[in-house]
Parts: sequence; structure tokens; C-alpha cells
Amino acid sequence: MPVRKAVIPAAGFGTRFLPATKAQPKEMLPIVDTPIIQYVVEEAIASGIEDILIITGRGKRTIEDHFDRSIELETFLERNHRDSLLSTVRDVGNLANVFFVRQKEQLGLGHAVLQARHHIGNEPFAVLLGDEIFFGARPALSQLMDVYDQVGGSVVGVMEVSADEVQRYGVIKPEKVNEGLYLATDLVEKPATHEAPSRMAICGRYVLDPAIFDILETLPPGKNGEIQLTDAIRILGKWQPIYACEIDARRYDVGDKLGYLQATVEIALEREDLGEAFRDYLTNLLLTRSEVSR
Repeated sequence: MPVRKAVIPAAGFGTRFLPATKAQPKEMLPIVDTPIIQYVVEEAIASGIEDILIITGRGKRTIEDHFDRSIELETFLERNHRDSLLSTVRDVGNLANVFFVRQKEQLGLGHAVLQARHHIGNEPFAVLLGDEIFFGARPALSQLMDVYDQVGGSVVGVMEVSADEVQRYGVIKPEKVNEGLYLATDLVEKPATHEAPSRMAICGRYVLDPAIFDILETLPPGKNGEIQLTDAIRILGKWQPIYACEIDARRYDVGDKLGYLQATVEIALEREDLGEAFRDYLTNLLLTRSEVSR
């Protein structure tokens, strides 16, 4: 069965970006002029996804508003002949079939994914975390979906990280199948550096069998007292093979302040309307700071 549906968990508090996220979702923070979550939705669409469910929570209404039409704004732009902006605004509202459900309690990523059970039904589905964005020749999710089509089993996206970073991720024990593809013989959520089975970290993209929902339904809390998706996938791996696809793309953890700044700078430099002027500004800034520090 093809993968047609995707789930984007976006219900977290965004504590790493307080106070900015006290009154707005972290997923709506802009990378230049585009909200983080729009990049994630666009990746899903570019991968062939037809139906997107965003898991939200209290205080996340602006995400719903962003993917809805804004008649007043459209009327204003049309009246003032702002045709380019009008097209941009309308395009956002027509990106895909986007649906929303609330996670009423913050009980972890696994619990957030569980909220999608009735929407997904008995189909394989994708999960894209709302605070990681990827840029490459092919969409990151599309790479996982190709693997799923080949092997017919659940697939997690992975990237190699440094030894001191493994404690921030779910980490797999890999058995190489071929270049860039592994069998995940074990998975550990946020291991200590000396306990990590490898440096291959799960990085926010999944294609999952719907059997995961039965596991999440009864899964006890794990690391940090939360229901962990990694723990559920580990149990699923006892019944069916779990594959890991090494994603070929640039990844930004935009839920982290440094990652957010890196994404903003690098994406701005690649923009036709900003890149040259911004590059000149950064060059002059570095020269000026260098002279001051002498």
C-alpha cells in the first residue's frame, strides 16, 4: 500500500525558544519570511503526500490560521495590486489537504503520534518532526518512501552525529544492507555516550506501519517520563524488520537556537532577492569586527 498520509507533531511547548514561544508556536518562527512548519509541509507535498495531519495543542491556533485562507488580507492585497504577495498568500492556503487534531496533554512524541490513529486508519504513514528541516536534491521524506517501496517495512531516517550528541537522539544499532541503508537491529532513546550502540541518530523522519498504534496504546512512559516513539519502534522491531535510511541532505535542527540561526543565514544566502546583499553585509561585518579586535 502506498504512503499517502503524513503526521506532523507540533504540540510541544518550545521551551528552548522562550520567551519568544510564550505566546506563539515555535513552528511559526520564520526562517527569513517562511514559517518553519511550512518548510516541513512543503517537503511532505514534494514527496507525494496527499493528506497531512498536524498534531497541535493549546496556544497553537496560529498554525491552523496559517494554512487557512485569509479573505481580509487577500482583499487588501488585491485592492492594492500586490499581485505577487497575493499569489504567495493564496498558495499557502492551497498547499495540501491539511487537518488538525489536538494533543490535550504533553505526554511525549509517541503520545502525539497516537493522536493520529483514527485519521490514519490501517495505512502506512509518514511522520515529520516540526522542528527539523532538510534541503537537498531530493526531499528527505521521499528518500525514506523509496526505501519503504523497496522493502515494505518501517523506515527511520538517520544521520551520523558526533559522540557527544548521541544523548540528544534516538540511536540505532545498524547492520548494513547496502550503501546508505541499514537494518536497525536495536534502538535506544537518548543513550549516554558510552552506552550508544552507534553514532547513527534518528533525525525526525519516519515511515511507519500502522501496527505502531497498538504498541503506543499500552506503552508505559520511558525516558523523561514520556511515551517515546523510539521505544515503540523498538518493540515493533521484534515483529517486523525496521530499516534505517541515511538521509542525503543538509539538516537543520531549528528547534535549537544555533541550528535556527544557521538555517536562517544559509537560506538567506541562497535567496536570489537577498543573497548578494546579505553576503556583502556579512563580509563587511566580519572585516569591521576583525579590525576592531586588533
